[in-house]
Amino acid sequence: MSRTQTHNGPRAAPGGAERAPGGAAPKQIVRLQGIGKRFGGHEVFRDLTLAFFRGQTTVVLGQSGVGKSVMLKLILGLLKPDRGRIHIDGTDITDLSERELAPLRTRFGMVFQGAALFDYLTVFENVAFALREHARLPEKQIREIVRQELALVGMGGTEDLLPEELSGGMKKRVGLARAIAMDPEVILYDEPTMGLDPVTADTINALILMCQRELQTTSIVVTHDMASAYRVGDRLVMLHEGEIIADGTPEEIRRHPDIRVQRFIHGDASLTAAPPG
Repeated sequence: MSRTQTHNGPRAAPGGAERAPGGAAPKQIVRLQGIGKRFGGHEVFRDLTLAFFRGQTTVVLGQSGVGKSVMLKLILGLLKPDRGRIHIDGTDITDLSERELAPLRTRFGMVFQGAALFDYLTVFENVAFALREHARLPEKQIREIVRQELALVGMGGTEDLLPEELSGGMKKRVGLARAIAMDPEVILYDEPTMGLDPVTADTINALILMCQRELQTTSIVVTHDMASAYRVGDRLVMLHEGEIIADGTPEEIRRHPDIRVQRFIHGDASLTAAPPG
């Protein structure tokens, strides 16, 4: 896909049930159906059913421990559900082996909480890592792709630096460059603005929007950061105690009547009643 293409797809309609031009239903690219997942005595998901749509940025919200990062690992096949099915672009991946999952994972890019760069590799080598492992491209082409992706996230000229020489925001940018180097269809973001100052966090949010617009990616973002959620999300989904309690556009979530939603988005445990609609 060309880096110069732009995405002008539909934004979410009420309830997250957005429609493409002409009234056609949007295409699901990821679907979790009836998912149950437990770790020992802790039940993370009871009966989670949630679809993600092509070309859309969905932000998944919820308190720590609600299972947001677990959900990302389930989508990638890094964890298996105890029950339920997971479909990627219509293909059931629930019971696939690691070998069968490998080509499917190249369709995904992952931006980790702490960037998860290899400390002993330079910026260039970090971004080139997946290309060398999976793409089998000539070294000259790999170098051009790495240069292009670093420039795209505002990190041109840093190829020879080590992660220890980078700020937190710079590491996140390099992590994003690595995630998009394989031209993924879907990018998963695990707390992309955690630990960043507001200005740097807004820069990361702008890059998330750029990836959707220019690279036509589908994005799934998990975060506690409501400012980021409102900025990047076409659709916001809130998880609470193993189930979905809210699903809609940013404006719908702002006005949601459930007191648990209002407490979370305002960061105020003292709230006892939802604000008037």
